[in-house]
Amino acid sequence: MEDPKQRLTRCISTPELERRWKATRAMMQEKKIDYLLMQNSEEFLGGSLRWFADFGARHQFPMTIIFPVDDEMTTIVCGGDPPAEQFPPAWAARGIKKRLGAVYFPTYHYTTTYDAELAAGVLKEKKKPVIGLVERAFIPITFYEHLVKQLPDATFVDATEWVDELRAIKSPEEIELTKATAALQDAAMEHLKKTIAPGIRDVDVYAEAHCFCSKNGSERGLVQVNSGPLGTMVPFDVYHFQNRTIKEGDQVSVLIEVNGPGGYYCEVMRIFTVGKKPTQELQDAYAVAVEAQEIAARLLKPGADPKELWDMNKEFLVKKGYFPPSRLFAHGQGSSLVERPSIRPDEPWKLKAGMNITVHPSAVKKDVWSIACDNYIVRENGGELLHKFPKEIIVV
Repeated sequence: MEDPKQRLTRCISTPELERRWKATRAMMQEKKIDYLLMQNSEEFLGGSLRWFADFGARHQFPMTIIFPVDDEMTTIVCGGDPPAEQFPPAWAARGIKKRLGAVYFPTYHYTTTYDAELAAGVLKEKKKPVIGLVERAFIPITFYEHLVKQLPDATFVDATEWVDELRAIKSPEEIELTKATAALQDAAMEHLKKTIAPGIRDVDVYAEAHCFCSKNGSERGLVQVNSGPLGTMVPFDVYHFQNRTIKEGDQVSVLIEVNGPGGYYCEVMRIFTVGKKPTQELQDAYAVAVEAQEIAARLLKPGADPKELWDMNKEFLVKKGYFPPSRLFAHGQGSSLVERPSIRPDEPWKLKAGMNITVHPSAVKKDVWSIACDNYIVRENGGELLHKFPKEIIVV
């Protein structure tokens, strides 16, 4: 009989999962929490599910995990009517005791409490349970209201902050998986060097990148592409705006932010020029972006203050004659595309060793747009660069 495990792509090891569960349960005991409860419906920002179970929700189909302090997990998915087998299959489920499911979709409003009803049945097993909600922003109001109604003796607390802290510091295994993602993205950029040419559309570049990444270990992620004449602003853009045909003398901006083996995210951005050398203005802007990135990278040490890093980056770019940053110039990544810490003035954390930080400062002004984007691991002596693809504008 064929071994079903041959179907598996790269998984998190069981000892690594056990490390996470042990650390989590120790914190739950300290905080007197009986259950953790989390729900998500996508992988991009739904990494908490994958961190606990090595599986995540996809394509807006909600998945719920109940993590008890003294027992194995329960998963609840949009599946079939019982007694149908529910996802994940039993042979691939680790640390999961119950796999529950029902037929429910957010677009069928009359079904939006079916999963909450299943969750309530599990949570009622303890009297007056203390339930820690993880990433409350992803839990639908219909789900939460039904739980509160069904569990009048329960106490709900927010467990997001300390679960975020556990996830943010990467173990040796997680760092190796993150490096593998960076290598995958570098290889995708090498592939695009051979495929970007006059006559193809931006969407063809998007498709080439996605196809390459999917064939080489990526399960999910974003690719953003844009093209335009040299001497104009050409920021990367989403699929809806990718029908333009690339011409000789264009700039092509490509951002690849996909996950890789084990579901770990990185991101890399590079600029290509087609048939012509980049303008001096574009070269200058890219050099400034790289310098800003490398200044920040040297300061990615334990104890670094995100506000100070933000202020430093802003001051540097303005002094060089470019627009100040307005969104994020660096942030954490892991099993979610965007994780804590945020390198912004409102982030209360300080950096810690083992965090995976993507650093992507932009040098932008009226007629030029450039970003340097690579991942670093926070180390005692500064950030360890993960991407190996050259930091240069590529002429194809």
